Amino acid sequence: MNVLVTGACGYIGSHAVRCLLKAGHRPIALDNLSRGHHESLPAGVPFVKLDIRDTDALADALKQHSIECVMHFAAFAYVGESVEQPLVYYDNNTRGTLSLLQALDRVGVRRLVFSSTCATYGEPETMPIHEQTAQQPINPYGWSKLFSERMLFDYAASKPTFAFAALRYFNVAGCSADGAIGEDHHPETHLIPVILQTKLGLREKVTIFGEDYPTDDGTCVRDYIHVEDLVEAHVQVAAVLEPGAKLVYNLGIGRGYSVKQIVEVARSVIGEFRVDSGPRRPGDPPKLYADASKIERDVGWVAQRTDIRAMIESAWRWFEHHPRGYAARGA
Repeated sequence: MNVLVTGACGYIGSHAVRCLLKAGHRPIALDNLSRGHHESLPAGVPFVKLDIRDTDALADALKQHSIECVMHFAAFAYVGESVEQPLVYYDNNTRGTLSLLQALDRVGVRRLVFSSTCATYGEPETMPIHEQTAQQPINPYGWSKLFSERMLFDYAASKPTFAFAALRYFNVAGCSADGAIGEDHHPETHLIPVILQTKLGLREKVTIFGEDYPTDDGTCVRDYIHVEDLVEAHVQVAAVLEPGAKLVYNLGIGRGYSVKQIVEVARSVIGEFRVDSGPRRPGDPPKLYADASKIERDVGWVAQRTDIRAMIESAWRWFEHHPRGYAARGA
């Protein structure tokens, strides 16, 4: 199957490209390289440098490569940045998805796997979160993804042959098992990479943003899913998309770890590093962890790499050899 991967040079997209190759598909990588890294792609994978908001050029790429399915990862994903620059997020994430749907409609591509997020749920009153939990985002990032989901449902209602899956995932962690590709964001805000960068001397300290949340130890609780489990779910779901399907699945391991718990596990893996306290960040819910039983029932996917220590170890293997990200490749 010819699969266009948008945002293919990003953390998750690059892992998806490798997973598609392993499964026997033909991935075509698309990225505008505003935040991605071309070095993360395997040799020989066709690459299209393109912004998905360029609808005409996107439609041409879909035709040129005889695309049968799209995996749509291209998006900005910093909660704090979305609060500070909401219009940037609606333009890039929501308008980007609109442009993609317009291009798919023009060319006649009828299968899409969409990278959604648990941020669409906001601050649910009960845990774990299931797919019927009310979606009430508390930040523009979550809204930008929820508006995209709404467009998918509305477009699918008008096109009976169109099929999509919206995969709402939780905190993605870890790096490829062979250490070939990893997580390289600028700026980096994700907890585990921040910890590893601190240990490598690239940061002065790790800051815990808020220790007064209504949780057991006062810090935020999150569900961490290994990136290789995550992309395997995308490939499995793409394989079962039938005309007219409108699928929504949570992707997580079904339990949460607090910031302080992650810090302590990381110390057991890499040793000591400096940790300080700071104020809460805007838009951070106290707890988010998934009920991912629906995708297991329907598709047979279940997370395999659920040990948080092993996730941190896999990330550390990449960071040790790429202390400054892809710029250090081969160094």
